[in-house]
Amino acid sequence: MQQAAGMAQGVPVVGIVTRNDVSAMWKDYPLVGQGYDYCHSVTLAGGAPLLIPLELGLGGWQSIYERLDGILFPGGVDVSPAHYGESPHPHLGEVNEKLDEAELVLARWALQDRLPTLAICRGIQLINVAAGGTLHQDISTQLTGTLNHRCSPPEYPRSYLAHSISVEPGSILYDILGAPTLQVNSRHHQAVKALGDGFQVTARSPDGIVEGMEMDGGCFVLGVQWHPETLAASDAQMLNLFSAWVKACRS
Repeated sequence: MQQAAGMAQGVPVVGIVTRNDVSAMWKDYPLVGQGYDYCHSVTLAGGAPLLIPLELGLGGWQSIYERLDGILFPGGVDVSPAHYGESPHPHLGEVNEKLDEAELVLARWALQDRLPTLAICRGIQLINVAAGGTLHQDISTQLTGTLNHRCSPPEYPRSYLAHSISVEPGSILYDILGAPTLQVNSRHHQAVKALGDGFQVTARSPDGIVEGMEMDGGCFVLGVQWHPETLAASDAQMLNLFSAWVKACRS
């Protein structure tokens, strides 16, 4: 797909698909939007977040996509296993077929064009599926000897550092974070299983779960399993992840 830059006055425009949560209300109106931390982290890094509504459909998504300098795939509900040829596991969580449709369309365009992409939590799983990969549908019941990766509120604060990760030297992720190991937060129960075409694993937790992957060839298409958007306002390493991606969008 032909990619037209949307950058104006040196500020890259980056797309984020909205979440339609009817439980989120302003007075008596349902809200369509996206998590504050994602948008704030993009802004802190020098980008301009542009929300992409689910209701637009293929033509609307394409019209917005062609104006983007980059795209962010955030956390959220589980990716339906129908998209990678599996039946639902008993511990599969909530899925949203309309969200899957929108993000898979956009992800496949972005992978084809090597559009600068940052994928977080559900996002890393989503781009892996878009590239032909598969997922562990529930880590704790499908794998043995794993850590607790589901350290979510209210039991844990969103910034709780749940475990360490090891980062592959020579990777883009290593160059950004500047360290072979670091502590990360963790709020997921699914994970990358078979790796999608054109990707390499660049970070793992001590139990072997994929925590980072990036596209071969040196372009900035990168996924992480933890939630750097929660930490970016107070953690220079995590903000640098967003800044490096926005820099790639700018170029």
